[in-house]
Amino acid sequence: MSDMTRRELTVLVGGVGLLFAVKVGRARGQQSAKIPRIGIIDDSPIWNAFRHGLRDLGYLEGGNIAFDYEYGDGVPDRLAEAAAALVRRPVDVIATYATPASLAAKQATTTIPIVMISIGDPVRAGLVPSLARPGGNITGTPSLARTSVPSGCKFSRRPFQPFCA
Repeated sequence: MSDMTRRELTVLVGGVGLLFAVKVGRARGQQSAKIPRIGIIDDSPIWNAFRHGLRDLGYLEGGNIAFDYEYGDGVPDRLAEAAAALVRRPVDVIATYATPASLAAKQATTTIPIVMISIGDPVRAGLVPSLARPGGNITGTPSLARTSVPSGCKFSRRPFQPFCA
């Protein structure tokens, strides 16, 4: 599998997690007429596959789903401010790519769901206590390129549970 195909797959898997988190949030009592808002830190071409996947599922940006973008340009202090800005809006879920943005989002909120994609080792990075029991408001996918990904990987059907156990 090429790197781009692997990235696109990772983004789409994360996208399914985001949609599930937004739908669960709505089912927990939010108004059904409310348009879900997805906060993205550091928009980049990697998110194009995510937006295309949502469109294929019937979600249209500016129609029945909204995106809020904040930029930190990979700089830790700016990433922290970008995450804090998304929390202040507020958004329904925060999507992050890579470890620095995920750490910034984790420090910004303990209540808004965070879906991270392409994280090398979320345990070593301090994002979750374990892959089997991530706890808190964070879920996502480790980088598919890593050999440390357990062979028992599967897609979660429950919010905020690991994709790999």
